[in-house]
Amino acid sequence: MPTRERKAEYFVRAKELLRDYKKILVVGANNVGSKQFQQIRIALRGKAIVLMGKNTMMRRILTEFIEEEGGSHPIKSIAPLVVGNIGFIFTNSDVNEVRKVIDDNRVPASARAGQVAESDVIVPPGPTGCDPGQTQWFQALNVPTKISRGQIEIVSELKLVLKGEQVGGSEAALLQKLNIKPFTYGLVLQSVYDNGAIFDAKVLDITEENMKTKFRTACRNMASVCLTIGYPTLVSLPHSVGSGVRTLIAIAAASGYTFEQMGEWEKFLNMSPEELAKLAAASSAAAGGDAAAEEAKEEEEEEAEIDVGGGDMFGGDAY
Repeated sequence: MPTRERKAEYFVRAKELLRDYKKILVVGANNVGSKQFQQIRIALRGKAIVLMGKNTMMRRILTEFIEEEGGSHPIKSIAPLVVGNIGFIFTNSDVNEVRKVIDDNRVPASARAGQVAESDVIVPPGPTGCDPGQTQWFQALNVPTKISRGQIEIVSELKLVLKGEQVGGSEAALLQKLNIKPFTYGLVLQSVYDNGAIFDAKVLDITEENMKTKFRTACRNMASVCLTIGYPTLVSLPHSVGSGVRTLIAIAAASGYTFEQMGEWEKFLNMSPEELAKLAAASSAAAGGDAAAEEAKEEEEEEAEIDVGGGDMFGGDAY
């Protein structure tokens, strides 16, 4: 098929996706190979569609699509994000499910000289398998080593490269010699377009439990402020009513006047000292039993954590 026809087909297909799908994930695709793309597409089959292309073509498709839709469409907010090596993932499913597939299809990769570290690169202690004649690699990088059983052994853990720093040639060579692959390659979720709204991918890290916790904290803070300044609101009303009932109970107890909510309290107020002492003793005994049960549970957990052997950190047998 001629290039012009393929390009026209690509434009038609892209516009169909923009019309049919309400959610678009903008992903970075640096260092992602064709085989990895194929695996991601297979994993997303039935959930989402991956669309890659040149940035100039994508911008033109967005411009034409907006014009065809009447000159105004929320999709125009994506245009400024078409920068660098990026692609689109179209879906109507749960965005978190698509993100999980993307994260599951990351592959380990060796460090390359000049590459910016995406995380701290840590060299663990232990035997390296290198003969003593290769100590210059370690000395140049100030790696603490010793000679043990005819090979170089790293004495303590070392942070070789920090996150955000460039990997040097010596560091890359050392990591390759130790067969350490500190990085991973894959699609990186950058932004999410959802029914006209666009937000950073970090928003997806906020769980429902996080939202509930923040909402409860905000309600408590608002209730505290309202009670302090004497301004009634929906969140402070239960506390105000509770405080009022407690005040009424105190007045009723002092004056001898009773009302419906006073019933339970009258039982305590009319108890003899001996009955109150028995009630206090029973309450203390119940609390002591709960504490004893908790202590027994902790002892069982400690016994379960006793080490029964199994080898050293490098997979060898412990002697």
